[in-house]
Amino acid sequence: MSEQFNLDAYQRTLDTRVLQHDGHGLVLADTLCYPLGGGQPGDRATLTLADGRSLTVHDTRRDKESRRIVHQLDADAPLLAPGTPLTLTLDWERRYRHMRVHTCLHLLSVVIKAGVTGGNLTADGGRLDFDLPEGMQLEPQAIEQALNALIARDLPVGVKMTSGAALQAQPELIKTMSVTPPLHQPEIRLIEIDGVDLQPCGGTHVARTGEIGRVLVKKIESKGARNKRVVIALAD
Repeated sequence: MSEQFNLDAYQRTLDTRVLQHDGHGLVLADTLCYPLGGGQPGDRATLTLADGRSLTVHDTRRDKESRRIVHQLDADAPLLAPGTPLTLTLDWERRYRHMRVHTCLHLLSVVIKAGVTGGNLTADGGRLDFDLPEGMQLEPQAIEQALNALIARDLPVGVKMTSGAALQAQPELIKTMSVTPPLHQPEIRLIEIDGVDLQPCGGTHVARTGEIGRVLVKKIESKGARNKRVVIALAD
């Protein structure tokens, strides 16, 4: 299976075919749909068959055993035979908002220099949890100003590849304390925000920080003696 979202996060339509379809879901030869993972929701899409019929992908997951991407359709959707051609059209507005929020969360980890213990995002906003040193205080207005300043610099966002061995030699790049990257793999994907950040990530991102738009720091919550949750939202 070709995972096109890793090659071009901006591609919106794809002609593909069915590999397998059963009660567990639909597997395609190629897909644009990002599967749930890394705090980013699974994509939604529309599938258009040659006869004009349309089916809705309401969630996308990765099978833990086979590692295939499985598209979840409505329970009453007809089973499609292997080889059936179709056109996949991504729910682009939702995906693009995920991309904007995800890149913003990377910038948030630049503004707040502490280990990340968890995170999540939606089409409206997201949050990161930080393991803060004793006595370190967070000021919402200062964080919001710093975030929007980085966004306004319109920095390029790109992908680099590294090996598990090389990443082990640079542990400072691993910001997330709750999830360890697959260091056994020969290739690991890094997201680079030019001049300010480089970290492992398998999610989808915008090409420049300016695309994020203005963001708000909605609240900061205590989630334990050292754990602080910072919640951000897209302003539009």
